[in-house]
Amino acid sequence: MTQTLEKDVTSTLKESLKFVFGYTQFRGNQEAIIKNVFARRNTFVIMPTGAGKSLCYQLPAVVLDGTAIVISPLIALMKNQVDQLNALGVNAQFLNSTLSKAEITKVKKETLNGEVKLLYVAPESLTKEENINFLKSSKISFVAIDEAHCISEWGHDFRPEYRKIKSIIDQIGEFPIIALTATATPKVQIDIQKNLQMEDADIFMSSFNRPNLHYEVKPKINTRKQLIRFIKQHKGKSGIIYCLSRKKVEEIAEFLKVNDIKALPYHAGLDAEIRMHNQDAFLNEDVDVIVATIAFGMGIDKPDVRFVIHYDTPKSLEGYYQETGRAGRDGLEGHCLMFYSPNDIIKLEKFNKDKSVTERDNARYLLAEMSSYAESSVCRRRQLLHYFGEKYADQLCGESGGCDNCHVAKEKLFDGKEKLILVLDTATKTGQRFNAEHLADVIRGVPNEYAVSYGHTQLDIFGKGKEEELKTWLSVIRQALLYEFLEKDIDNMGVLKVAEKGSKFLQRPSPMTLAKDHDYSDTESEDDEVEQNVPPTRSYDEVLYDLLKGLRRKVAKQMSLPPYVIFQDPSLEEMATTYPTTMEELAQINGVGQGKAKKFGKQFRRANLQICGGK
Repeated sequence: MTQTLEKDVTSTLKESLKFVFGYTQFRGNQEAIIKNVFARRNTFVIMPTGAGKSLCYQLPAVVLDGTAIVISPLIALMKNQVDQLNALGVNAQFLNSTLSKAEITKVKKETLNGEVKLLYVAPESLTKEENINFLKSSKISFVAIDEAHCISEWGHDFRPEYRKIKSIIDQIGEFPIIALTATATPKVQIDIQKNLQMEDADIFMSSFNRPNLHYEVKPKINTRKQLIRFIKQHKGKSGIIYCLSRKKVEEIAEFLKVNDIKALPYHAGLDAEIRMHNQDAFLNEDVDVIVATIAFGMGIDKPDVRFVIHYDTPKSLEGYYQETGRAGRDGLEGHCLMFYSPNDIIKLEKFNKDKSVTERDNARYLLAEMSSYAESSVCRRRQLLHYFGEKYADQLCGESGGCDNCHVAKEKLFDGKEKLILVLDTATKTGQRFNAEHLADVIRGVPNEYAVSYGHTQLDIFGKGKEEELKTWLSVIRQALLYEFLEKDIDNMGVLKVAEKGSKFLQRPSPMTLAKDHDYSDTESEDDEVEQNVPPTRSYDEVLYDLLKGLRRKVAKQMSLPPYVIFQDPSLEEMATTYPTTMEELAQINGVGQGKAKKFGKQFRRANLQICGGK
């Protein structure tokens, strides 16, 4: 772009950002990503949930001529986003199996007339011949592929129909593509780009760090008692509880109801009408807690979920990260609690027994990563970011929050210099071609078939660490990875190599602090002392905030919309701080904009005037 054109584009984008979406500035990489889409370049966006991913295609779609096609796997998510865009005054529609023939005809007619700015399409709908022909006749600005990790067989949520998307796009025409995902390991990133034939795409990777989320793992002891205590401490707040089975979902939902907690179940075995009713009740704040299966993606865009609880251990760290990412999408507090037992891992391994050898190996590797995360005493934020190939600069993630390990780790620390030397020496002498389990077996002197066939029983390091148990050495190896003494071989799953930092350490060893893992083998009852949660001091007018929240719920019911579509919590907090009493002042509130101010502002302005009149 020339300098003048660059200024014009910047000005246009900022005007639309404020007028349509109600924000005065972009977050993180948003502006650079949107300008890249404007330049008709292929764009690959890796951005955590809650960082403003959807704006990266919604804003250029609003400003550019034509209709942007958004491919999304979740029908519920499509509806939520379309509702939100319509509330902003943007004509967005979806095309999926829930529509009648008359509704489909109407959507197609509006699209062909150039009235629709964003058209959300399920991948299954995209494959239909009549839809391909319809899209060929439409003026398309670009194609956005949301939840792009579904393309990869190495990802946690693989969908075969996603691998056909590129060939279908090619049938329709030649358009720039923006692929977006919240979770992608380096291996998955490569797979997505290869499948979409966009190896030349400009990559925008935001930090996977979610500073507003607190991560915590507790042992499965008196779990239901712990669950009730936690939810009562977060009374009136929205939360999601994930369980391993449909039966458990039903049991926990019923258990919560008996204990005066407004909760409903949600899983694939429920009748579709009941499932939709339960989801709507959660979105509309008629219930506080939804209990769901881990396997069934909820596909919701609710920004004010304040806690996510994993009653059972998830199948992978990638899945865990995405599920916890549903907390605090509006940037406010989010608590992520997981109850863990090694028995959960054993149960999940049994589910994989009928899979192919390769699938079983991949699943076992993912479960090992999951149990390592739960059992480790190292900062949980550091572990999560490392899994996605990101370095966490701080030693701890904050004394006031962040994660449970950064509060208790000090009592578990020890000097692991000698153990680290032995691990790195073993990796080097075995040729840097093996996984953590094999390295630990060699160190412990286990003469299994691999050790014998590769001649590792003859090495001087064989059996040098036989006095320590397997889990100790696996913990040291895991921490060697986290602190970048070892690195993963991206082409061979599980294989570990000595990193440059590790080679230097072997040449000049120095003291190295490591942490002992948590012990989850003890099944004795825990201390029943209840944590005293001191309510944080609020900077906004709590009376006005509660009034506005009640008004939001009332307006939402009248318009058959979820409350967060009207205004999100951060917007209400700002209103309860600045008391906007004119339409102009209301439009200046972050997340409001002219469209929402005109559509919903009258009653909220009146509420502010009432409070101000009493001051």
